[in-house]
Amino acid sequence: MKRSTKRLLFTGFIVVFVIAAACGALIYHVLYMPAVSSSETKYVYIDEDNRDFGRLCEALRDSAGYKNIKVFETLARLWKYPENMKSGHYAIEPGMNNRALLNMLRRGQQTPVRLTFNSVRLISDLTERISEQLMLDNDDLLMLLSDEDYCESIGFNTVTVKTMFIPNTYEVYWNISADKLMERMKREYEAFWTDDRRSKAADMRLSPVEVSILASIVEEETAVPDELPVIAGLYINRLIKGIPLQADPTVKYAVGDFSLRRILNTHLAVDSPYNTYLYEGLPPGPIRIPSVRSIDAVLDYTHHNYLYMCAKEDFSGRHNFAVTLSEHTRNAQRYHAALNSRGIR
Repeated sequence: MKRSTKRLLFTGFIVVFVIAAACGALIYHVLYMPAVSSSETKYVYIDEDNRDFGRLCEALRDSAGYKNIKVFETLARLWKYPENMKSGHYAIEPGMNNRALLNMLRRGQQTPVRLTFNSVRLISDLTERISEQLMLDNDDLLMLLSDEDYCESIGFNTVTVKTMFIPNTYEVYWNISADKLMERMKREYEAFWTDDRRSKAADMRLSPVEVSILASIVEEETAVPDELPVIAGLYINRLIKGIPLQADPTVKYAVGDFSLRRILNTHLAVDSPYNTYLYEGLPPGPIRIPSVRSIDAVLDYTHHNYLYMCAKEDFSGRHNFAVTLSEHTRNAQRYHAALNSRGIR
């Protein structure tokens, strides 16, 4: 082989090698070099009913700090991702590259969200609170909770099903369906009601649902934690003696106005199974979703002889407790005088 031919072949080899190396470097850069400029984890959402590739690209660019969205768009189309988008809540980590992001999105490897629902009174409030944090529609969950047959199939009715929801922080997938969420909440309920808690409830001759109903009343009565077991003990005493609970929060629930500062005779006359001035025993359902602290306060209630309670006249949020009606009457007179002096009607 002539020297000139060898030189030509060698030069050609070098050119091909350089081109291949350049292509390799470009592919490596496109696939593996960091594509996110944000220094903290950002999240993007893909809705089941609106899996819009253009909107996803906007979110990656504007919210997640994606450096070159055009490169991502090109790769995504080559990998046929826009036609196969999966709904979910996805974490965009600092330094994430195009290959890692596309693999995550194509496989639907979403990151769970932290679901919470504290200080909830009504079913409609609960479903709204949950739907604000998840993809599921408020009406879908409300429909399940309003279905008597469905509620009975999981051991409740449409009134008591609120007690199945134990306030806590739960990690769930953002696109979880309403029925799967209910299954999860039922598992959490069963896990919460341990043998120890069930044993305590049985000793009080109450079911777990009844404990939660009582806890909902106790929680509405006070914002002072150390009073919870004392108030629980008071209502337990009344239940044992067959005395109506006469709990003002149940009257507020019956009237439909939790803002009432003074319970009047017109309120006490409202005919409702939740009016514990008119009906003996526990109301048919909880007047709020009680916290774990309140449920445990009922299960570990303070043993005493109190039968009566009245808000303190200093408006501290605490209560005066009494064993006898005459003592309670004096406490009530002081409180009513304080209300009058402040013009609270």
